[in-house]
Amino acid sequence: MKGTYCLIIQLKSQQNIKIGRLGEIDFKRGYYVYVGSALNSLKSRLERHLKDDKKLFWHVDYLLNNPDANVEDVVFAVSDEKWECSLAAHISKEGSEIHAFGCSDCKCPSHLFYFQDLEGSKRICLESFEKLGLKPLDLSDLERL
Repeated sequence: MKGTYCLIIQLKSQQNIKIGRLGEIDFKRGYYVYVGSALNSLKSRLERHLKDDKKLFWHVDYLLNNPDANVEDVVFAVSDEKWECSLAAHISKEGSEIHAFGCSDCKCPSHLFYFQDLEGSKRICLESFEKLGLKPLDLSDLERL
C-alpha cells in the first residue's frame, strides 16, 4: 500500500536539536507538520514513525527521538501517486518552514512546518489533502488497514 502522510508533532519545550547532517536547529515550543510519503508500505512507515525505539535515519527521526516530541496525530491518504511535494506546498502557505528539513531528495524548501496550535496544524493538513482530491484518513483508520 502506497501513500502520502502528515505527522502532527508536538514539541513541549523550545530547544536546539541536532538533526543529522543539517546540524543544530532551534525549535520553538508548539506543533510541527512533517510531510512524507511511502511508496512501498505506508502502514509500516507510519508504524515506524510512531515507535520510540528506531534507528535514526530520516530527519524526522532525530526530532521524534527527543523526549519532548510526540506524534499527536497522523493524516494520510492511500494513493499510488507521490503527493508529498504538493502537500508541502499547500501547508507552507500557513506554516513556518524549517529550512531544508526532510527534503533532501527534492527541490522543496522544506517538508516540516511550524504551527502554534494543534487545531491550525490539523486543519491545514485536512484542507491540503482535500484540495488535492485525496481522502484524508487518520490514526483510527491506520488500525483498520
